[in-house]
Amino acid sequence: MKNFDSRSYSISDFIEWNKNGLLKLSPEFQRRSVWTDKAKSYLIDTILRGKLMPKVIIQHQLVGQRNVRIVVDGQQRLRTILDFHDDLFKVSKAHNKELSNLTYSVLPTELSEAFLKYEIGVDLLYDIPYPDLLDIFARLNSYTVKLNSQELFNAQYLGFFKQAVYKLGFKYVQYYLDSNVLTSTQVTRMAEAELSADLFIAILDGIQTNKKVETFYRKYEDDSTHIDETSKKFDRVMSFIGAIYKPSDLSKTNFSRIHLFYSLFTAVAHQLYGLNGVDNKYRKSISDKSVPKIRVALDSISAEYDEVLKDKEMEGRTKEFKDFVTYTRRGTTDTAARRYRATYICKKIIKPL
Repeated sequence: MKNFDSRSYSISDFIEWNKNGLLKLSPEFQRRSVWTDKAKSYLIDTILRGKLMPKVIIQHQLVGQRNVRIVVDGQQRLRTILDFHDDLFKVSKAHNKELSNLTYSVLPTELSEAFLKYEIGVDLLYDIPYPDLLDIFARLNSYTVKLNSQELFNAQYLGFFKQAVYKLGFKYVQYYLDSNVLTSTQVTRMAEAELSADLFIAILDGIQTNKKVETFYRKYEDDSTHIDETSKKFDRVMSFIGAIYKPSDLSKTNFSRIHLFYSLFTAVAHQLYGLNGVDNKYRKSISDKSVPKIRVALDSISAEYDEVLKDKEMEGRTKEFKDFVTYTRRGTTDTAARRYRATYICKKIIKPL
């Protein structure tokens, strides 16, 4: 039998309950508060932007003549909200440049009022014995799927690098999907963030293996050096690729294979900005006028690759092309393989320019 209901309460309701001793944030089965100020800032930024946050679960319990709300799930979120209201931490620049280093009391009036009016979804439990509460909490923590590496980064890091690559992932996820570079199933496990981080690093620090991605999450957690500049370069590269291939066109080429999309991206980025890992002698100035010739060169690479896949015959191919194919089949994310593929594409696209 259902013994819960779903409701919404404003932040001002939680503040009032806490002030009057009607909110219990530390029941025995809850984890202790362990959030960093950066994690807290990320939640507050979510609220100030009017975006959805996860529900909390609360049990009503009559204590004497008073109705006390016991937090079954969501203690750290509510603590964060109450702490921000009490000016105990500030919004981080990594999350909101306009509101960075502001506490609640100095927010613009319209934002502070919107904060208080923000509604939190609540699953409300009624008359549930303590052993059953423990069972509910245990069940909540039994549905956790083992996190992949990207999901672990998402949980662990909240700084400048993460914010930049996640925004780019959101921005270009439809292109990735429509061009078949990624599938919707992959995106549910944050593949768009993983790919964008990999491409971002190529611009920031050169073409390299994806095995050191966490180094950049860590290095740029509190350091914003080059992050904005790299984001702008990323946008320019994606814009140029979009001019060469509409998503539907890219999906018909071998550049929709994720490792070859990486090579396409880095080859274009090298022409525009110069990347560590490819010799500058394989770089020419390109503009919108170069797009048709670059498209022809890329189509030629993809067509020859199709022939090899179809016939499985390498006889008569140049050594450079044979090596290119080899590096698309073995150790595809190794530094050497990535640099060779990007160099090969660069040589092909600058030849007619």
